[in-house]
Amino acid sequence: MARVRVLLADDYSGNLTGVQRLLGSWCEVVGVVSSGEAVVETARKLAPDVVVMDATLRDSDGIEACRRISHELPRTRIVIFTGFDDPALRRRAFAAGASAFVLKHRVAEELATAIRYAALSGATAPQD
Repeated sequence: MARVRVLLADDYSGNLTGVQRLLGSWCEVVGVVSSGEAVVETARKLAPDVVVMDATLRDSDGIEACRRISHELPRTRIVIFTGFDDPALRRRAFAAGASAFVLKHRVAEELATAIRYAALSGATAPQD
């Protein structure tokens, strides 16, 4: 099976480094960005299989970036990766087109599974 092409977006570089290490063996990280505008522009240019992005980015709302990418690139799946365990944020993320919602403190347990699910199924993950 081909490696999943992933674009990462977080405004804290420490998170990006850790996620890259976690995914490096089975994903191809095609880009790393730190802002909402950059993730939308880079997604347009690279058309990754999956975008993993924080719900809050330096210059914009990550949920709005999710909505834009979902609309413009319907085959690209989005995993929201956040430190905020907020049911309203989760609902907004799925309404904007996210395929999965992963809490940063659960990254080792859940992120790889969420990316595989999003990339392979093309479906939206069940909501809690």
